[in-house]
Amino acid sequence: MSNYAKYVELTKLTTEYARRMKRLSDRIFTEVARPTNPKSMKVVKLFSEKPVNLRKEVHSYYPRHPETGKLMLMLRYYGLYRDEHEDFREEMKRMRALKGKVEPERKSRKTFTNIFEGKSKQVNKKSEES
Repeated sequence: MSNYAKYVELTKLTTEYARRMKRLSDRIFTEVARPTNPKSMKVVKLFSEKPVNLRKEVHSYYPRHPETGKLMLMLRYYGLYRDEHEDFREEMKRMRALKGKVEPERKSRKTFTNIFEGKSKQVNKKSEES
């Protein structure tokens, strides 16, 4: 009989020594040291899992909306994508301008031209510094 088989038989015994060895073994191998009810085991299971914010299926669930939005703006600017809602808004703005009902200019919105011009300004500054 191997030493491992002897150890397994020893842990099944109900002597004080066997119970202490079982408890020590459980502590060493990060198991619950004393018998617990299922409700407490649920808590043990929750704490033994990887944290939610580190699990890949949680933190990379949603698509990359900002990058996708900017890509769609670029495609629309190049004429490769048709955004009917934005077309409608531009048409309404044009019709109001023809009627003379233009709103006062607000702070600039994030549009492709603003984003593109901002990037080109940054590139020009870097090239001037070099």
